[in-house]
Amino acid sequence: MPEARRGISAILLAAGSGSRFGGGKLLAPYRGRPLIEAALANLAEAPVDETVVIVGDDAERLRAVCEPYSVRTVENPDWQRGQSTSVRAGLRALGPEVRAAVFLLADQPLVGPGAVERLVVAFERGAEVAVATYGGRRRNPVLFSRAVWPLLLEELAGDEGARAVLRRHPDLVTEVPCDDVGDPADVDTAEDLRSLERMHEREHGYKIG
Repeated sequence: MPEARRGISAILLAAGSGSRFGGGKLLAPYRGRPLIEAALANLAEAPVDETVVIVGDDAERLRAVCEPYSVRTVENPDWQRGQSTSVRAGLRALGPEVRAAVFLLADQPLVGPGAVERLVVAFERGAEVAVATYGGRRRNPVLFSRAVWPLLLEELAGDEGARAVLRRHPDLVTEVPCDDVGDPADVDTAEDLRSLERMHEREHGYKIG
């Protein structure tokens, strides 16, 4: 029998140019494959009905990498105006049956499916907004119930994503500790990527590639 649908979608934000990286960040090799594939593989194991990948810069090449994962790609033509435009594009791409959306960043390869699962559990228990914390700090992923989407669409601006909205509406936010199921380390520079590779080599005792 097919698995029952939860009414929850994941939105993977992958539209930026990675200017601090020097461009092509999400296609750079990480553990022998393009960086974005780590996030795609994690989401393949997460309790969501679908994954929507928002692309902008390098859109065609990213679509080709995404294709084997059976995800839906949506192009954001306004990606240069900041992350808020990708959040908007993601929400507008979802169908009426979706009850909540989980947002993730494509340059955080160590955010595992367990973090998504904990946010989904918090939502099922009544959370309007569920945000993962690590060491007590709010990071990603973040889940928004459909009831708060109009608030997001009204208040989002620039490149800050949803952080400012969370600060303005603390009563809506449920913090969900995820220290033991993920790591929010992100890749902004080529050195960040090398550091993650070295960490993986130390933990697993061999070199990739």
